[in-house]
Amino acid sequence: MSVFKHLPLGQRIPASLHGVSASLPTMRDVIGYEEKDPEITRHLTSGYPRFVVHPFAKQAGAHLLRTLDLDGHAIWLTSSIRAAEQLRLHLGEPAALLPAEAALTGVTFPADPTLSARAKTFLQHTGMFLSSREAEDYLLRVGELPAEQAEDEKSFEGYAPANVKGHLARFYQHASAADVFLATSGMNALAATFRVASDLQRPRGRTRWLQLGWLYLDTIALLQKFTDAPETDYLFQYDVFDLAALEALFAEQGDRIAGVITEVPTNPLIQTPDLAAIADLCRAHGVLLVVDPTIASPLNIDVLPHADVVANSLTKYTASEGDVMLGAVVVSPRSPHAAAFRERLPGALEPVYSRDVSRLACQIGDTAALIAQINRTAPAVVEFLRTHPRIKELYWSLHPTSRENYLKIARLPGAVGSMISFVVDGPVAPFYDRLRLPKGPSFGMKTTLICPFIYLAHYDLVTSKSGRATLAAAGLHPELLRLSIGAEPAEEIIAALAEALG
Repeated sequence: MSVFKHLPLGQRIPASLHGVSASLPTMRDVIGYEEKDPEITRHLTSGYPRFVVHPFAKQAGAHLLRTLDLDGHAIWLTSSIRAAEQLRLHLGEPAALLPAEAALTGVTFPADPTLSARAKTFLQHTGMFLSSREAEDYLLRVGELPAEQAEDEKSFEGYAPANVKGHLARFYQHASAADVFLATSGMNALAATFRVASDLQRPRGRTRWLQLGWLYLDTIALLQKFTDAPETDYLFQYDVFDLAALEALFAEQGDRIAGVITEVPTNPLIQTPDLAAIADLCRAHGVLLVVDPTIASPLNIDVLPHADVVANSLTKYTASEGDVMLGAVVVSPRSPHAAAFRERLPGALEPVYSRDVSRLACQIGDTAALIAQINRTAPAVVEFLRTHPRIKELYWSLHPTSRENYLKIARLPGAVGSMISFVVDGPVAPFYDRLRLPKGPSFGMKTTLICPFIYLAHYDLVTSKSGRATLAAAGLHPELLRLSIGAEPAEEIIAALAEALG
């Protein structure tokens, strides 16, 4: 019997109360989720935590509104008082901070759908939502959650932050634990790094930021919305391989560019630029280079020597059970700005919740073994897809356009990572609906996951003519599927794909 079976709409992946993914088993479900169809969304009590507010956070917010006698108000809970203050400033009047006696931090305002949408988007982009475990503990303290309904999970015996930082320093190899800083999510790691780097470069007259490659949607949003003057300071180059265009841009604007943000490899096309050449160009022009290696994991690729700072999601690979939201920033000791980053990052990053770090410390020791398993399985799945007549586009770390660049930074020739993106010949829905693999957002779990990535990340672009033109310019097919290989046997994953392909 196959290890895979169809999961019902909304089932958490994994089944933990803190699972970061949720099943979207059909394309109708995906579209219904994006269009907020009540028939679909009523089943989605959980989801990726930066997009779907956790039920514990909703319950904690409702309790606070009752106890503070704020009927008719909206509430958005945050990871710290500093985050709440930033959110209040972003929203303006009539948003107000929660009073100190609330025991949690956040903002309230008279219920207003537009203001609520702005609050949610801001917290999504900056990764400053309240931890689901902190919300759970609050509910237990105030008697809103019976003790028997709390998540029963293993906790780490010892000082978890030191354990996690020690592991991460060893993963990166060129860093010490003092170079590692924890964040509430990968997005918070990136947002804080961007803020610190911007503050360092602004006095030098450098305010422009370059997005190199098609990156994750919130990374794009960070640059589009939070540069000093987005109409002039947001720059982008989709083609990560065009060094001549990059050199021309630097020759023209290099003295005004603060930094470059890129993913290595990129998400979802899994493209790897010539990182050493880009690093040399940045150093020659005084430009900071921020690299996100989440797609492949720093255990597979060695990026720190080329970057000033690395920011990545620990939810992927290190939290391999799929039930922790955390991130990290690692400062390159070789960067001329290393001391400044070490000094300023603690004041920019959100404080991590103790139970989240403890849960990660329980899992982080499994990372190397999981990645070794994934690295053995992924090439077999790639070979099946590459030779199947119904696959018309296929991307992975060793795609011919990226192979040479990727192998330059790969720790081992077979260190390929979990990610495979592909397009099927014909409409995606029949294939996707038949497929028995778990279907939901996120990646880097022990559980194999697949999702129609462009629909989930860029539905606004998929559903408009101009949006599809933008996707085409970036080489993205609207029906691209993103597959993350887990710890299951290769033959089981291949059998499920073969069944759905017909």
